Amino acid sequence: MNGSIPNIVIGRLPIYLRELQRMAEEGRHITSSLELGERLGISAAQIRKDLSQFGEFGKQGTGYSIEFLMDNICKILKVDRVWDMVVVGAGDIGSAIARYQGFTNRGFRVGYIFDIDPKIIGTKVGEFIIQDFNSLVEILRKNHIKIGMIAVPGWAAQEVADRLVEGGVSAILNYAPINLNVPSNVRLQYIDPVIHLQRMTYYL
Repeated sequence: MNGSIPNIVIGRLPIYLRELQRMAEEGRHITSSLELGERLGISAAQIRKDLSQFGEFGKQGTGYSIEFLMDNICKILKVDRVWDMVVVGAGDIGSAIARYQGFTNRGFRVGYIFDIDPKIIGTKVGEFIIQDFNSLVEILRKNHIKIGMIAVPGWAAQEVADRLVEGGVSAILNYAPINLNVPSNVRLQYIDPVIHLQRMTYYL
């Protein structure tokens, strides 16, 4: 199934899940594709089509059970468990990620943060002690961690990616402003705010 579902559909599932969680927090129990679409700016037909890729989750005229749909999307995205992650780079971005409180209730947990600067190794960022980058591979293998975040300057990012892969990481979120080369079995996502700003300014 993983290879047959379009990536754009997978990309919308977390958006649906986030909105359903908001509805649940509002004390809601039932919703519809029309209401969900109005809240997200996505057509009801698109939502129904996306969900139908994975089965039937509601009945016409009845709508969706919010709890049931949330549970199933969590299972599809494999966030019905908690994934441990590491952050490499303890600068402004890496430190902010380590302190961010919004991961755990959505299926993720930062376990370690690493840096190469001897001046800050052993100091704390939030609740984390900054680890020596040279111990990265060993810690990844020992703890079977599969997700890594790169928050280092562009010139250092490829080496970090290589070490993450060496340690067994198979999913990387890259904040560095550079494209990386990783094996085909490693899932790679980029977050570069400048690229998104440049995309928006075209329309201004």
